[in-house]
Amino acid sequence: MLSPVVRAFLAEPRFAVLATINGDGSPQQTVMWYDLEGDAILMNTAEGRIKAGNLRRDPRVSICVEDGYRYVTIAGRACLIEDQERAQADIVRLTMRYHGEERARSIAEQFRGQRLITILVPIERVSAHGF
Repeated sequence: MLSPVVRAFLAEPRFAVLATINGDGSPQQTVMWYDLEGDAILMNTAEGRIKAGNLRRDPRVSICVEDGYRYVTIAGRACLIEDQERAQADIVRLTMRYHGEERARSIAEQFRGQRLITILVPIERVSAHGF
C-alpha cells in the first residue's frame, strides 16, 4: 500500500496531525508523535484526552504528515489498545524515535504514572503529494 518513497518519508521522525471527529461532527486536530508499524500508523495518548473519547465514539481518522509542499495524508479507523504494558512500551519507542536513546528513558519516565492508550491505525487510503 505504501510506496517505498512514501514509506521512507514516513520513516523520518516528522510530526503528524491527527484529525478525529468531535461529538458535534466538527474536526479535532492534534500534533502527534507517530511511527510505522507495518502498514499501520502507531501513536500514543493519555486517558482523558479529547481524541481518546472521540476515537471510542467514532474510530475514523485522518492523518497528515508534511514537509513543506511534500505531504502524505492517510485515512483509516483507529484501534485503541489499552493494555498498559504495551502502551508504556510504545511511549518509550516513540520517545526514542524523537529524542534518541540517551534522553528517551528519562522523558518516558514522565509518562509512567499516566494511563496510556496506544492508537493503531491500519492504513486504508494514502494520498502523497510533491514526490
